[in-house]
Amino acid sequence: MVLNFIKNTVLIFVLASSSCGSDMQSTNESTLIPHEVSIIIGANQTERYLPLLNGKKIGIVANQTSVIFNSDNYVHLVDSLKSSGVNIIKVFAPEHGFRGKADAGEQVIDGVDMKTGLPILSLYGKNKKPSIEQLKGIEMMIFDIQDVGARFYTYISSLHYVMEACADNNIPVLILDRPNPNGHYVDGPILEMEHESFVGMHPVPVVHGMTIGEYAKMINGEGWLENGIKCDIIVIPVKNYTHTTAYSLPIKSSPNLPNDKSINLYPSLCFFEGTNVSVGRGTDMQFQVIGSPLLSYYSFAFTPQPNEGAKYPKHQGKTCSGKNLQNTEHLNELNLDWLIEFYSSHEQLAPSEPFFNDFFTKLAGTKNLQEQIENGLAEAEIKASWQEGLNAFKELRKKYLIYD
Repeated sequence: MVLNFIKNTVLIFVLASSSCGSDMQSTNESTLIPHEVSIIIGANQTERYLPLLNGKKIGIVANQTSVIFNSDNYVHLVDSLKSSGVNIIKVFAPEHGFRGKADAGEQVIDGVDMKTGLPILSLYGKNKKPSIEQLKGIEMMIFDIQDVGARFYTYISSLHYVMEACADNNIPVLILDRPNPNGHYVDGPILEMEHESFVGMHPVPVVHGMTIGEYAKMINGEGWLENGIKCDIIVIPVKNYTHTTAYSLPIKSSPNLPNDKSINLYPSLCFFEGTNVSVGRGTDMQFQVIGSPLLSYYSFAFTPQPNEGAKYPKHQGKTCSGKNLQNTEHLNELNLDWLIEFYSSHEQLAPSEPFFNDFFTKLAGTKNLQEQIENGLAEAEIKASWQEGLNAFKELRKKYLIYD
């Protein structure tokens, strides 16, 4: 995967979906166009942004995905900029930390990068918004994080708080854009602001179909920062990229998204994090399998055990029966059938045990989804209830798109 990407060669897919929540024409299969293009991520376009950094004290929001690709390898952006003489003075680490080792939801503590000696300041610990003291001395902030295009993936929440803090302190933010591997569709319920949280800060659908750069433009344009303040942002766009360009991540975006299949399934399976069903944390099939100790009649089974990114996985040491989704077709829309099926199975086999927990509403961004499933609505009926909000969002989204 890494070598294929480093060659900067990808194939364009026309990713189409039968979902009402997709921007693409309806079809059952993706159509492969045999045309090769060279994707050049924002970080690789040093000629465009190094002059902007010259003579300035720089802060950077980065993790293990913040790299520059060379012909046969890659180098971390921080290391590359330091070797180029850029005066980086502070590194800010989002969820999972600077090197991407922390569990989901685990607090990330401040520290020092052993390789560069730079101070690392956590954006997922005591404070999620950089403080005035933490920003002291910074003249420009770089934001370079690989996102996966789901509302509850917290890097866009970190983006919000970084933009807000920098706007408050008149610090421009340079965004080095990267492709969105789930950028080919838009789907899901719109977040209702009474359910705002760090896993959902803005009134957007679960799958928003935007890159980090596009999303930053929307945050600014819609006045979502505190008191409607605007952040001075500069986006270095990806070259030769559209929302229908297939993109394979060469580096794990977080410990529990190990491959392309997990990233594609993530928007649909993350709902299970708000239930008593495991999504495979504590296995090597994270976000590719689903199961529970309460659902014994499924033939497939797995047993979660502590591992990297999951020190205390749900149902640790218990046999979970369920489904292996590793060979499912590529999703071009959210799948609710698995959630509906597992709720129904649970109600038959363990009706005295709660299926949903309080986290589910935060992930869904609305109480309606849980109520609809509990009331026996089919997937098509549930998705039909999203259409008015999705149509309005798609029109809004057009104002901020950088890519076709």
